[in-house]
Amino acid sequence: MASMTSSSPSHAPAPWDGFAAAEPEFADTVRARFRLYKHHVLATLRKDGSPRVTGLEADFRFGELLLGMMPDSLKALDLRRDPRFALHANPGPDAEMNDGDVRVSGRAVEITAPEVIARFIEEATPPEPFHLFRAELTEVVRIGLDNDELVIRSWRPGQPLRTVRRK
Repeated sequence: MASMTSSSPSHAPAPWDGFAAAEPEFADTVRARFRLYKHHVLATLRKDGSPRVTGLEADFRFGELLLGMMPDSLKALDLRRDPRFALHANPGPDAEMNDGDVRVSGRAVEITAPEVIARFIEEATPPEPFHLFRAELTEVVRIGLDNDELVIRSWRPGQPLRTVRRK
């Protein structure tokens, strides 16, 4: 068996339904965590490469993780220029981490197909106009507590779910 090294080819980003098919229980946990709160934190890259952090609503629909934005918002312009993003689930009102800490990262692909936009408008009734992006995942991470241990679960396309425990 060949070992994985830094020179080995990387796997292509996976759509949400690809992640859910590979790790259904973990995907359910992550989706449930995002659904606890309406607003989350999106990180994009500015023109100069520095990070931009803004609020965002995440929508799980059509087997996808969808990111909707106001027209020509800076985060939408960032993603059009450089599609890399990280999305951190709202941590909630306290530091207890009862529901874990969840984040996903990858590439955001703008959806322009009129039939998909129309279907989204019909089902989600967003304020119009808007930009709609589909998340293609390169990493999904959940950090939680199990008694006195920190449990870090992470998934990347083409790799098995990894669990690390720390005291």
